[in-house]
Amino acid sequence: MYGYQCEYCEGTVHPRTVKQEAFKHKDGFVILEDVTIGVCDNCGNRYYSAEIVHAVHAIATGVQAPERTEQIPVTHLEPKN
Repeated sequence: MYGYQCEYCEGTVHPRTVKQEAFKHKDGFVILEDVTIGVCDNCGNRYYSAEIVHAVHAIATGVQAPERTEQIPVTHLEPKN
């Protein structure tokens, strides 16, 4: 599945297991832990398998229950004058 050329540069996509990877979905955010993704060795672009994309969708839409839920702080930043 890996070893192909990056679509953005001349780099090669290699597998990398990451501790946490956050995904934005139209129904919310999902964080997957200890997941193997593709990462370009030149520009760092990230690639996700169909299995990962389907899992994110299932969790975000409530089809699959998450293992746990985290709270994320949200605030506005005041513009500097």
